[in-house]
Parts: sequence; structure tokens; C-alpha cells
Amino acid sequence: MFAVISSGGKQYKVSNDTILTVNKVAGEDGEKITVNDVLFASDGTELSLGSPNIKDAKVNLEIIKQDRDRKILIFKKQRRKNFRRKNGHRQDITFLKVLSIEVPGLTFPKAESVKAAKVEKDTDATTEIKKKAVKKVAASKVKE
Repeated sequence: MFAVISSGGKQYKVSNDTILTVNKVAGEDGEKITVNDVLFASDGTELSLGSPNIKDAKVNLEIIKQDRDRKILIFKKQRRKNFRRKNGHRQDITFLKVLSIEVPGLTFPKAESVKAAKVEKDTDATTEIKKKAVKKVAASKVKE
């Protein structure tokens, strides 16, 4: 139920409805993109391994937001030389949401059926376990 994709020289493990934070990808908010660099995929029972990529496999993504990451500080110092430099930068990032994973030979459930399965599991576990109250024993003073 997951795939490993490559984007910007890094690898990400994704499944349906996963939200990723990756290095900047060209596109506008709400735009749909496709990643063909699928390195590995598994549907829970079978797996598919590429060398280096799985042929005809793709992951459909939607750009949620283009943003900038938190500031990274660079501090340089040389002892006993009165040399101190403080610098920093903010990296451009993109938030992506996985819409679907398509790998030949493997079947991935649609996002709606995954949500329905989670709801069914939650409703099955409605039995509540009540905690038993423990009586506190008052400490008695010992006279000597």
C-alpha cells in the first residue's frame, strides 16, 4: 500500500492521501503533477522493484502550497581571533498530496475505500475499558 518515489535527489515513502514536503517543484497551487520516478512499490502482498525505476509506474500528486522552510542559521567562529559570522537562509519547499499510485501488476485501493475501512475499524472498537478506582490507604504514624 505504499511506493518509494524520487524527487529532487531524495527518496520519499508515499501512500494514498500522504502529504509530502519536498524541495521546490515548479507549478501553481492546486495543479496536478505526475512523478514517474517510482523506485519500489508494494500493495501489501506483492511487491515491485525497479532497476532503477519501475517501468510505466507513476504517482499522481497535487500541489497544495508553495512555501518557504524555517530559517537555517550558519554560524562561523575562529577561536581567539575575534572572528564571528552569522548568516542564514530559507529553503523553498512545496507541499504535495498523493492522489493515486499506479503500478502495473499491483492494485492499490482508492482513497475513499481506505477511509471507509478506517471508519469500520473505529466503529468495531467501541467497547470501552473502565478503570477501577483504587482506594488510597491513609498513612498512619508509628509511635515509638
